[in-house]
Amino acid sequence: MRTLLPLLLLPLIAFAQDRRTVTEPVIPAACVTLTANLKAGFDEAMFDKAKTDTARIQKALDGCAPGKAVELKAAGGNDIFLSGPLDLRKGVTLVVDKGVTLYASRNPRDYDREPGVCGTITEKGRGCRALLNGDGVEGAGVMGDGVIDGRGGEKILGQSITWWDLAEQARKGGAQNNPRIAVLNRCDNFTLYRITLKNSPNFHVAYSGGNGFTVWGVKVWSPGKGARNTDGIDPGNSTNVTITHSFIHTGDDEVAIKAGRGAPTTNFTISHNHFYTGHGMSIGSETDGGASAIRVTDLSIDGSDNGIRIKSNSSRGGLVEDVVYDDVCIRDTKNPIYMDTNYSFKGTATDRLPHFRNITIRNTRIEGAGKVTLEGYDAAHRLNMLFDNVVFDNPGQIKVQMKEADLRGFAVKATPESGKKNSCGGKYVPFPQ
Repeated sequence: MRTLLPLLLLPLIAFAQDRRTVTEPVIPAACVTLTANLKAGFDEAMFDKAKTDTARIQKALDGCAPGKAVELKAAGGNDIFLSGPLDLRKGVTLVVDKGVTLYASRNPRDYDREPGVCGTITEKGRGCRALLNGDGVEGAGVMGDGVIDGRGGEKILGQSITWWDLAEQARKGGAQNNPRIAVLNRCDNFTLYRITLKNSPNFHVAYSGGNGFTVWGVKVWSPGKGARNTDGIDPGNSTNVTITHSFIHTGDDEVAIKAGRGAPTTNFTISHNHFYTGHGMSIGSETDGGASAIRVTDLSIDGSDNGIRIKSNSSRGGLVEDVVYDDVCIRDTKNPIYMDTNYSFKGTATDRLPHFRNITIRNTRIEGAGKVTLEGYDAAHRLNMLFDNVVFDNPGQIKVQMKEADLRGFAVKATPESGKKNSCGGKYVPFPQ
């Protein structure tokens, strides 16, 4: 397995579209260390009746000076913290030490934006605060070798169903009001480093409206089945974003770059990552604000529903351009390449028409059966793509669906026209424990 060494910065910079010089983060010194009062192996029924650590963690965050960290540490055999929503502070890092787990409360009342809404299904959803909330907190972060567990697969207190069950029920209509692990708005120069995020009731991380977001050496895990809308990392309406050296296994998009109306979505680097079950390396489905200058390099996608995917529709579409995928290995993936201009469409078409152009896929190897979808919206919004050394190991097992597409170099064949077939050696590694 490749390790997180500074030497790996060289290929990161070579392909980078993030305009910053991104180096491996450093965990800051602690301003205060909090020790755990609970231990693993707890009786769940009693555990959730215990006094939460919310107030003392929040007090520590509020009192910490910028540039320092609040450290959560094991002590005396105790290694568990229990918390409801926390508000991150400018310049302050929350550090979860190795061997420590920060568990999210299962009490929906802790997360209510409006009384009694969290833990229900409503028309629009979004009735819950996140476990970790950042709004305009420049230079903050979440780091450490510990775990933050959203407990999405456990029963909501006062109900007989889990958060993920609620999400499944919402398929019949409406939207589930489930908390996310982290919602970060307008948080310039925010850092996630080495932390493990798991079992979020909804998206694990949503980042928007910021300039400078670094995700380095992070592990995100939720089940591939039965955990609806558990996206890994969703950055949007932001600039100068790097996601690198990370491992993502989810029930939805591993990464989904959002580009709704608002601030530009541009200058992204997605490099040296491993994806497992999930819905792919995605852009969309909101693209009406435009997305550009995105580079994806050194990526493995193993057993996902989708591989390289750009998705939108005529109710929220816009221009996606200048996107390059390089050195990608995809295996056992139902839709290894999926350009979808009619994604999850409902209602009447508007003037927000999707247009994907200047998209490049090079030095990419696809192993196993699957379907390749290459679709532009219409004659005025044709898909424009370049394929350079894209090889299919099993061309006879690949179905192709295309329309309104201008393609250069596309062919379903097992022999590269130029260069070498990507060996994919060392790319497929187990999800780290």
